[in-house]
Amino acid sequence: MDMQVRLTQFSHGGGCGCKIAPGVLEQILSKSAPGIVPKELLVGIETADDAAVYQVNETQAIVATTDFFMPIVDDPFDFGAIAATNAISDVYAMGGQPLFALALVGMPVNQLPLEVIRRILEGGESVCARAGIPVAGGHTIDSVEPIYGLVAIGLVDPRNLKRNAGARPGDRLVLGKPLGVGIYSAALKTGKLGKEGYAAMIESTTKLNTPGPKLGRLPGVHALTDVTGFGLLGHLLEICKGSGVAARIDWNALPILPGALDLAREGFSTGASKRNFAGYGEKVSLSASIDEAGKALLTDPQTSGGLLVACRPDTEAEVLRIFAEEGFGQAAVVGEIVAGEPAVRVG
Repeated sequence: MDMQVRLTQFSHGGGCGCKIAPGVLEQILSKSAPGIVPKELLVGIETADDAAVYQVNETQAIVATTDFFMPIVDDPFDFGAIAATNAISDVYAMGGQPLFALALVGMPVNQLPLEVIRRILEGGESVCARAGIPVAGGHTIDSVEPIYGLVAIGLVDPRNLKRNAGARPGDRLVLGKPLGVGIYSAALKTGKLGKEGYAAMIESTTKLNTPGPKLGRLPGVHALTDVTGFGLLGHLLEICKGSGVAARIDWNALPILPGALDLAREGFSTGASKRNFAGYGEKVSLSASIDEAGKALLTDPQTSGGLLVACRPDTEAEVLRIFAEEGFGQAAVVGEIVAGEPAVRVG
């Protein structure tokens, strides 16, 4: 599509890099009143999980989540597709199956051509079609910055529900997608990301985390989340806090998008990466061999990132088989859960 405008020119931050820093968010939520907590609410805000879960009967629980952000790319169709994939991922990350979606749309209607706005929605609808769900409604507003996302609703059998709490010492950590989306996006903004890099970025960010429901049915999977705006370290720390454990990451085992580490060494990283480390860096121990580029990768906000699984060692092979079966050939064992106070060591 021949663009008259660059979508990213309207954004002060794009994709999951728009998220409020983890330390700031924790302070905000700590002041919030607990509100009503019925027994049917299986998952609320207490463990910073990916979605709320409300049980309706013995075999069914509703999974509800929402996610939206400003453009991370200029192509409107790609932006819509990335945002929709990112939102639906939170249903998969609970072990759930998506059911339907509602669109959340905020656009500067006097500055963006209507065809551009339509293409954003078409990108989101294309992903919902791949997930087998309808866009059943939504809400639109006139906004200074372009904003798009979804409310995603799904179902899960409570017996298969997976949270980011429940990891146990000895569990293996498996990561489903390679890291480096935020670094790619920083390079893209300055025209330094080539066609191959852009293609790799779109392939990763629009790939639905479909292994989630199958992983949810495995008793040996103890914790499940997706890696998004807080980076690998931030979301792993959420698992550690929710589970009362620590973790070790094997730097050499991490799957990385092609050239992302080189771009980081050239100085391409997001402001969100620095905010992330400022928010949880005291809980992280890095090997002396990991340079500033490596730290940027570990804290890099992953828009529509991969699933992070904590599983028993005897379930590791089955987890990797499910990932491979669903087309996630770069999924890898990247570390393990260990006993200790919530913290992460990388070496």
